[in-house]
Amino acid sequence: MIATLLALPATVVQALPEEAVGLAAEAATGPGHQGINYLSLMAKASLPVQLIVLLLLIGSLMSWVIIFRKQRALKLANQAADEFENRFWSGADLGKLYSAASDRNRAVEGLEAIFEAGYREYTRLRGRGRLDARAQLEGAQRAMRTSYTREVDVLERNLETLANIGSTAPYVGLVGTVFGIMVTMHDMVNSGESAGIAAVAPGISEALFATAIGLFVAIPASWAYNRFTTRLERLSVRYETFAEEFSSILQRQSASED
Repeated sequence: MIATLLALPATVVQALPEEAVGLAAEAATGPGHQGINYLSLMAKASLPVQLIVLLLLIGSLMSWVIIFRKQRALKLANQAADEFENRFWSGADLGKLYSAASDRNRAVEGLEAIFEAGYREYTRLRGRGRLDARAQLEGAQRAMRTSYTREVDVLERNLETLANIGSTAPYVGLVGTVFGIMVTMHDMVNSGESAGIAAVAPGISEALFATAIGLFVAIPASWAYNRFTTRLERLSVRYETFAEEFSSILQRQSASED
């Protein structure tokens, strides 16, 4: 057996031709390893898909503008509430606080606006001298409720738009996907191409890209809407609590003066 093996001729190992090496390298780094050119994908997409993607991008721009503005508005509202509560509960005279709040040279918002409305109505009714303490207190409470509703309405502005964008964007993207698939199948039938992956891949890619854009628009908008709604509810409870506490202070002050 060993002698037989020794008798076999030595095998000559030859190097691969340069053309074969080049083809192998090209296959290893072929189209399957290339990244996706999204701009080129949209440039070659059908007109319905392009219009839907453009609509989604406009919705995304609107939602981000609302997000940044609402973030700033809620932050300023909380800071203003902290500042006014510190001055209010520090024992400052109500008349001085009202004089500062009724200054027409600056805008009054949030807790300070609620305080200003309630104290203005209270002093107006008390100046008449014909109403009892209960009627004066009820008038101040109505004024504070009106101011509270106005302040909350300002903070809630554009939240509905944010909710609509977050809830409808995935479906708008899905409509783009359906249009993309329909156009791809129609073009494939008209051209007579075989139903291979190479024939349908470009159209399917642009169709799925519309769905991805829809999710890209919807996720931040939905998250921001839920976040802002929670923060607004907390701020609303804070406003209501202050109005109740201020009503108690006015009631005690009215009883002491009587």
